[in-house]
Amino acid sequence: MPTKYDTNPLDPDFPEKIRAEAEAEVVTQILSETGAAETRQLANAAPTGTTEHETRRFFAADAAYSQPYDGQYVPATYQPANLTSLSEVTSRKIEPFGIPEHMVVAAPYIPWYIGMVAGALILFLVPKSETKVRFHAAQGLAAHVGILAVTTILGIVGNITEIADIGNLIFTLVTSIMLVAFAIKAWQGKPVHIESVDKLTNLLEDKINPTLGRK
Repeated sequence: MPTKYDTNPLDPDFPEKIRAEAEAEVVTQILSETGAAETRQLANAAPTGTTEHETRRFFAADAAYSQPYDGQYVPATYQPANLTSLSEVTSRKIEPFGIPEHMVVAAPYIPWYIGMVAGALILFLVPKSETKVRFHAAQGLAAHVGILAVTTILGIVGNITEIADIGNLIFTLVTSIMLVAFAIKAWQGKPVHIESVDKLTNLLEDKINPTLGRK
């Protein structure tokens, strides 16, 4: 940058021009340091005294939460399947016995082989339209058949060793308590499901048909 001490023989006013430029630069520096220059007001700026717009409040309808999609469609009225429908008993009379339904469904679970006879009679006499009653009859009968098979085996082994006799006694006691519990639950209309005899239950219910001419 040329200074005031520079000379130009072709322009006699050159020193004065350099001096004027130097003075103008000093004035510019003073204004920038003191901040005396007035700030310009933008034309589209908000007028003085205005406040920010009120924040919008979202209600439940505006910001309803939706569960993330997990790849499975579940209808709004979906109800999980269970065995409750098989155990919702009533006090209506069951033909041909004329006994309330809650008593009929509990009878097949009575221990000491009473339930075995009751379950067989129900399957032979009650029509297939009584699905709840026949299910409990078949399941109770299947449970008794399974218990009878185990006790028979333990009885045969008991002729050889006394340990089998002790095991047979314990097994009979435990299964009797379980059958009483099943009978109480069926009486109260609660679900009763013995998974270990599912196949035999289905087989008995399907193969034993009513003998009174009702299908």
